[in-house]
Amino acid sequence: MGDEQGDVRFAVVGTPGDRRVTMFRDAVLRHDLPEPVVISWSDVLAGLLAPGHAVGEATVEAGAQGPGVQGPSAQGPGVRGFDALAPGTLVRIDSPGEDARADALLRGPGDPSRVTGGARWYRTFVAGLTRVRALTETVPSACLLGDPGEIAVMFDKRLSHRRLRDAGVPVPDALAGPVTSYDELREEMARRRWTRVFVKPAHGSSASGVIAFQVHGARVKAVTSADLGPGQALHNSLRVRTYESEDDVATIVDALAPDGLHVERWFPKASLLGRAFDLRVVCVAGTPTHAVVRLGRGPMTNLHLGGARGDLDGVRARLAPVTWERVLDACARAAGCFPRSLAVGVDVMVGADLRSVAIAEVNAFGDLLPGLPGLAGTPAAGLDTYAAQVAAMLDGWRPEAGGARGTACVT
Repeated sequence: MGDEQGDVRFAVVGTPGDRRVTMFRDAVLRHDLPEPVVISWSDVLAGLLAPGHAVGEATVEAGAQGPGVQGPSAQGPGVRGFDALAPGTLVRIDSPGEDARADALLRGPGDPSRVTGGARWYRTFVAGLTRVRALTETVPSACLLGDPGEIAVMFDKRLSHRRLRDAGVPVPDALAGPVTSYDELREEMARRRWTRVFVKPAHGSSASGVIAFQVHGARVKAVTSADLGPGQALHNSLRVRTYESEDDVATIVDALAPDGLHVERWFPKASLLGRAFDLRVVCVAGTPTHAVVRLGRGPMTNLHLGGARGDLDGVRARLAPVTWERVLDACARAAGCFPRSLAVGVDVMVGADLRSVAIAEVNAFGDLLPGLPGLAGTPAAGLDTYAAQVAAMLDGWRPEAGGARGTACVT
């Protein structure tokens, strides 16, 4: 494909000015390719919220969409940017995050820090993905670099867990049925004799609303980034909190339950330098290419919640070579469950026994790892996550459809 490099065109559905969009743009420009067209998620979503149109549980009324949210009546069926795409454009779907207007369109007006509203967010987001697919199909031979159906599965932890489990990918045990209340959670835990679980909002990201929950006799302990504020409102916090009042824990779980919960049995993690760790592994074109160690003083290892980047060489030295290969194999198999997505972020845990491995999460937009070079011996060696994706595309990668390369593009 190198001789045809000058004909390659990219577009990004994302948030203009967002770090993800900027880093991908820079990776494209380093190859002397045309600057990507950036299509705003807000513009895509506005087309779903015309006055009087019902989305989720709410109906948007004319003039009542909230600050900065406007109806799409002047835009008609299209979205600014798609009409400018050249035939054969490669369309990257990126995160709608870091945009208060997009958040209001997804969840309805309100405080962007609130934890609740995930079910409506998901329904609107999936509708937006469907619209992106339809708009891409108006551009001859255009190609989506992330499959909307696969992204939708990755944003539902219940569906994602089931897909991985059914494919034989190692995952923690999880409750199969819905959990609709704190009382039901306790009943299910008692029935299975589980004393420690992770309670996860089905459609959350960045550990929003995740609870590491333990029961010891009559005592309970919940560790979470959810801040139970005045009026029982739940808001995201950058400081992890611990709740030991059962009434508080019940209030938090009951507030999250209507949006859907995914409950997994606690997987004891290995430690490094006295701190539990897991890894975020980015797979590009199905191959694990980037890995970062995340260290936590408690059950949460997310970097924005006080976790720290650990020493990957130190982890590999602590693990037997067979365990490291097991980590990479599990990540590759997890990414293989989403073959039409160019990049997949996989959160993988190593057990306290230093042998067992389990996949905790699969992320559609998990490639934001600034300054992280690719693993030696992979096609991404020395490249960041975005440069690796551009290189894979220039090397001929295209989304798979039924196992055939290149047939998923619009013709």
